[in-house]
Amino acid sequence: MARRIDVTGAGGVRLAAWEFGDPPKDGADAVIPAQSTGERTGAPDIPAGPENRPGVLLLHGLMGRASHWASTARWLSERHRAVALDQRGHGRSEKPPEAAFTREAYVEDLEAAIEQLGLAPAVLIGHAMGALTAWQLAAKRPDLVRALVICDMRASALGAASQREWADWFKSWPLPFATLADVRKWFGEDDPWVERPHASRGEFYAEVMQESPDGWRPVFAPEQMLKSRETWVYDAHWEELAQVRCPALVVRGLDGELGRAEAQEMVRVLPRGQYAEVADAGHLVHYDQPEGWRTAIEPFLDSVFSTP
Repeated sequence: MARRIDVTGAGGVRLAAWEFGDPPKDGADAVIPAQSTGERTGAPDIPAGPENRPGVLLLHGLMGRASHWASTARWLSERHRAVALDQRGHGRSEKPPEAAFTREAYVEDLEAAIEQLGLAPAVLIGHAMGALTAWQLAAKRPDLVRALVICDMRASALGAASQREWADWFKSWPLPFATLADVRKWFGEDDPWVERPHASRGEFYAEVMQESPDGWRPVFAPEQMLKSRETWVYDAHWEELAQVRCPALVVRGLDGELGRAEAQEMVRVLPRGQYAEVADAGHLVHYDQPEGWRTAIEPFLDSVFSTP
């Protein structure tokens, strides 16, 4: 079960945060469905109450949404205050055309969310773009961040060719999809970027679709995703990584986008870096192998929370 808590990000953009845990006795919580069945209805705004458990904030990657963290958040919520954030332009958060999609805006959103939710100092668990946002905040505001888990995000520059490939990829999507089964099949089998059938990838993208009058379309605007991405692909991020003083775990899937050599260099650059990898997982580590993902990060979290 998850309840929605609205927070205000940079420039007044409304962000939807989702706190996981046992439902209250009055039944006020709302479920983030495991599968899309149309546009989410959302939950009523519920102010965060006093909470003594240590805070963990989960940040999805580009095109993702908070519900992608549902399985992780469920086991985290047994001992921690687990909150997943829909970042600007994603999920149930606002997507105003005039909003900034800069690195600074994403980092300021995260800063505001931690403070408004009363999570500080929080453990930040980020996937891809969310991991970059997390380590940039940790470098900027070490007082807000207790520890980091960096999942399959590169610190090196990706370059202009990568951005062009993404723009072409978005154009290749056969929108609208007639059914969610078509979504799963295209992203799991037919997408030219898929080397072999990948059922969890199909499920991942089914989760970010909503039903519209002519079929199923993404909950995000592809042009906003490209704007978000272009603010990091041309630059390397090693300097900010070196400024992270808290414990940090770099996790990669063996078949993911982050290579072993770069991941190990990131661990070396991080003042308190550690390394883990998950077998039989690609870029969507926590989605591909949820049990392997838990095995990889749980000992790190236990060590963080056992340290006074």
